[in-house]
Amino acid sequence: MIGIENIIFLIVAALGIGLFVWQIRKIRKNVLLGRDTEIADNPSERINKTLLVAFGQQKMFKRMLPAILHLFVYVGFLVINIEVLEILIDGIFGTHRVLGFAGPLYSGLMAVNEILAALVIIACVIFLWRRNVTHVPRLSKGVEMRAWPKVDANIILVVEIVLMLALFAFNIADLKQVLLAGEEVVGAYPISQLFVDIFGDDTGRLLVIEKVGWWFHIIGILAFMNYLPSSKHFHIIMAFPNVYYSKLLPKGKFTTNPAITHEIKAMLDPSYQPPAPEMDAEGNPVMQRFGAKDVEDLTWKQLMDSYTCTECGRCTSVCPANITGKLLSPRKIVMDTRDRMEEKGEHPAIFAPNHYKELGVERVEVTEEKTLLRGYITPEELWACTTCNACVEACPVNIDQVSTIMDLRRFLVLEESAAPASLNAMFTNIENNGAPWAFSPADRFNWADELYVPSKN
Repeated sequence: MIGIENIIFLIVAALGIGLFVWQIRKIRKNVLLGRDTEIADNPSERINKTLLVAFGQQKMFKRMLPAILHLFVYVGFLVINIEVLEILIDGIFGTHRVLGFAGPLYSGLMAVNEILAALVIIACVIFLWRRNVTHVPRLSKGVEMRAWPKVDANIILVVEIVLMLALFAFNIADLKQVLLAGEEVVGAYPISQLFVDIFGDDTGRLLVIEKVGWWFHIIGILAFMNYLPSSKHFHIIMAFPNVYYSKLLPKGKFTTNPAITHEIKAMLDPSYQPPAPEMDAEGNPVMQRFGAKDVEDLTWKQLMDSYTCTECGRCTSVCPANITGKLLSPRKIVMDTRDRMEEKGEHPAIFAPNHYKELGVERVEVTEEKTLLRGYITPEELWACTTCNACVEACPVNIDQVSTIMDLRRFLVLEESAAPASLNAMFTNIENNGAPWAFSPADRFNWADELYVPSKN
């Protein structure tokens, strides 16, 4: 029977889901700040990659301990959501254990739920230990891992533990009431039955604990759902589309600028006709930017990457530039892109402050014209990259950090002629001599004459 409690639940659920949809719309708007790009090729290959990398956690298992712990949390998240569905139905229609009609299947599901909930608690405790006691370097070191990123990670882990404890409180109190009433137990609860006497035999107290656990669990889930867009944990949603749209070409293959390609073709073939320049709504030619200076110059996929970042630091931990003490941190490149995008667009956060500003943490010194390049990311960071793609290979959600670095470097070279002196010398030699070396083409084979020794015969 539907009562006032069910109406309150319906209002709370509607508010929680509505706020989440509102935040998702803001995030979508931020991502669409980027340039349009067509990614629709090879759908079957993309689906296979999504199943392996996103659903199957393929790249996580390069580090076995965190992979197993993450698997507990990941599978627990997927399976326990089935019980959340039951809670939603019960909350709306005033039923109790509505899916219990499934009999043995329901019992098996509840048993698996409890075991996974216990494993989630164990995994989160170990993750907290690794972050705050043993201080795993990739989780704590780096200019980007200050204040909010560290607090955010701890909040996520503590909330997950509390949500699982609330679920156990509900199950234990409900199971004890059923046993006291001599009724048939619906479902199987291998963990809760071990602690069935922990709250005593007072039916009034048990009812309060059951209600508090039930309400705390579902409200906590709705609140946590709305916390996700403010958090690195948003990757649990973004990982799947990001992997689907990830790059299928060989990692070392770079994109070309269409405008430059057309110029080269026209130079080599006088009969080639470049396409007409793109026009804006007012009929004026659209300014062609070479490379990227700000987030609008990146593609929507590169901006999606920044919302998918788990801040796990695997990319930075394998970066040869970072390992040898240079400024480059691929994780920082992605996090800076997200911060700048939200600065120019709309910050979707409800619970969390802006990742750095409101915590008083200073970033890179900002120039008069604040942009992603120089305002957040310095040229020194960009030129430290060797384009080895180790970061791309290590990322568990297929973020392409190198593409963003290359686009920012292209702007420095093509728009500002701000390449390092060694590269500028090479460019000059290629222009003048047709080769990277400072030798005239006429002298190119002098080495052969010097090595040639006439035969005595």
